[in-house]
Amino acid sequence: MNGMFFALLGASIATALAGFGSAKGVGGAAQASMGVLSEDSSKFGKMLVLTLLPGTQGLYGFIVGFLILVNCGVLGGAMPTVGQGLAYLGASLAIGIGGMVSGFAQGKAAVSGIAMSAKDDRNFSKAMVSVTLVEIYALLSFIVSLLVVISVSGLDI
Repeated sequence: MNGMFFALLGASIATALAGFGSAKGVGGAAQASMGVLSEDSSKFGKMLVLTLLPGTQGLYGFIVGFLILVNCGVLGGAMPTVGQGLAYLGASLAIGIGGMVSGFAQGKAAVSGIAMSAKDDRNFSKAMVSVTLVEIYALLSFIVSLLVVISVSGLDI
């Protein structure tokens, strides 16, 4: 095996796991939103915001996966060494696992926020704060992955 195998595996893991977490989170929130909207369609904007928030993890995973592909020679750059490929794989685990878990958690928080906002529109800002707090952990995972990916090509490993 060469470094390209590990780099491609990393790009796939970052994209697939973070995307899985987002799909699960957005799917649950969308189900809850549809229930609210069937009763009161004027709440569409607020429900949409709460439904979309768990989708950011998939975007973060995609960005990391795309940058790995750019840096490892698939979309430009040079063929990675085995050490660099393993570094890309390691970088992908942070956003892959972090994005998946936070996508699940943010989806649950969004469902609760949707239920709370459905009862009283004044609770929307409280719901947003709670749902956004989970986003911090997705961002931390994304930043770690991003920092590793942008530094791998300069490493002599």
